Amino acid sequence: MPELRKIELEILKILYHEDKPLGSGQLRSLLAERGFRVSEATAGRALSALDQKGLTVKHGFKGRVISATGKKAVEEAEKLRRQELYGARFINILNSQRQEDLIEMLEARRAIERELARLAAINATEGEIELLKAILLEQEQLAARNEMSAEHDLKFHRLIAQAAKNKVLAAALELIRQSKQMAMILEYIRKEVKGTLAVEHANILKAIINRDPDEAERAMIAHIESLISDVIEYWKKKNHLESGP
Repeated sequence: MPELRKIELEILKILYHEDKPLGSGQLRSLLAERGFRVSEATAGRALSALDQKGLTVKHGFKGRVISATGKKAVEEAEKLRRQELYGARFINILNSQRQEDLIEMLEARRAIERELARLAAINATEGEIELLKAILLEQEQLAARNEMSAEHDLKFHRLIAQAAKNKVLAAALELIRQSKQMAMILEYIRKEVKGTLAVEHANILKAIINRDPDEAERAMIAHIESLISDVIEYWKKKNHLESGP
């Protein structure tokens, strides 16, 4: 997408929501309503620049309409704006979290998920095991590109809870994991400290495939304890950076 000046992008946003051509005079008035004080000549020059970039189309003396490329440019700019806003909010949320809160949540998960892994090794159907294999394969491919997300992690753990065939424990896990923000914070931390989530999931699945409940429990405990270690490591780095050299 061509780089746009603020005035050009604002004109595109106006045209995006219009179904009729607008001239420089009309646009100048609409820009003023949005806090952009420009002359009609400046608006005209911005329109000419947009024409040259293929983002607007001239309709004789009636004015301009936005092109398909222009619409795409507006949508991409809005997507980027939302990402930047979301990113800023996420960092604020991350900075407001206490290390102790994350660790307590993970300790609760360890207590529940160790038993779910044990039960899954006993009760998982062949169909559920095949689904776990497919999820793990996808995770390994994503991990190779550093694209693992909280959603992929959640999918794996939910299927283990389903395979365990204990509704009370599964509901307890859902209650603990219901905060999407917490899951995303853990995802962010794991990427920052380069955690090995897919490898740990593979160890859990191997034990389930082998129908070895003791090993499944051990592998799940190791996985959650690795998450706890990542949280501690992240906070060490964070505190070191904040304290300076």
